[in-house]
Amino acid sequence: MRRREFIILVGGGSAASIAVPLPLSPQQTGKVYRIGFLTTASGPSPGYQAFDSSLAGLGYHVGRNLVIERRYAAGDPDRLQALAGDLVRGNVDVIVTENTPAAAAAKRATGLIPIVMATGGDAVGAGLVASLARPGGNVTGMSALTSQLDGKKPELLRELKPDAKCLAFIGNSQIAAEQTGFREVEKSATALGMDAIFVEAPGPGSFEPAFASLKPAKIDVAIVPPSGPNMDARREIVGIAARVRLPVIYGNRVFADSGGLISYGTSRADLFARAAAFVDKILKGANPADLPVEQPTKFELVINRKTAEALGLTIPAVLLALADEVIE
Repeated sequence: MRRREFIILVGGGSAASIAVPLPLSPQQTGKVYRIGFLTTASGPSPGYQAFDSSLAGLGYHVGRNLVIERRYAAGDPDRLQALAGDLVRGNVDVIVTENTPAAAAAKRATGLIPIVMATGGDAVGAGLVASLARPGGNVTGMSALTSQLDGKKPELLRELKPDAKCLAFIGNSQIAAEQTGFREVEKSATALGMDAIFVEAPGPGSFEPAFASLKPAKIDVAIVPPSGPNMDARREIVGIAARVRLPVIYGNRVFADSGGLISYGTSRADLFARAAAFVDKILKGANPADLPVEQPTKFELVINRKTAEALGLTIPAVLLALADEVIE
């Protein structure tokens, strides 16, 4: 069922006339544009289709006037720099990045090719732009504020499990956005009378031991952020959480779609669609330094009722009223 959105943020009289030429469409120019796409993911993920569809709606069609060079780091952030360099050597017109590490790698690789962030955390804090209003360099796009959203998650978990005393943030300490996110979680948990700990799980092979460490630590609930490796391993993570019977909130709805208990985060489809608009402006001559970085306007709270029942949890009416979708 669909529910209302849950939001926390939580530019004559004259006898003579002058003809002004209209901007040419991509079809009229006859040019084939090359877009580079850089991500830590292992392959296509939710949101990419929205990006491609939005580009098509703007007149850019793969196989006709558009080539998209996709580079996947397969969950290994250390590969991003080499992949970014490959795109720069390929002389693409624009580089689109998914997540902050990819944007940082692209920026290190080039100061000339425009870079559009489709998703990511605090672009200012990460040093990617001078400010949201005036990026001032070759980077612009979307800044998703995931760390601020993390601060709301302990409240949602407390609603689901009122007796929860200790919370685990299962993340990668090498990702700056997750360090910031954990600090927000700590503040929120403390205000609720809960303890919060950071549990290291940087990627493949680390999830089983990470979850195994939770029971001795007497963890009642957990948070899993939507990093590239976590998104790739979402079915594994959701399966482990179900096996150990732990209530977990995730940062993207694909986890809830895969059987996760609850997710709260920005709409990836909306972010990627808006990233396509940035690409269009740049390909038509706009300078990324002059394109203000935008923030999310669409957030999704998704609850999986079947998973809640399997965990013996009753979804409170307040969460049902706030949810954008309840998966039956």
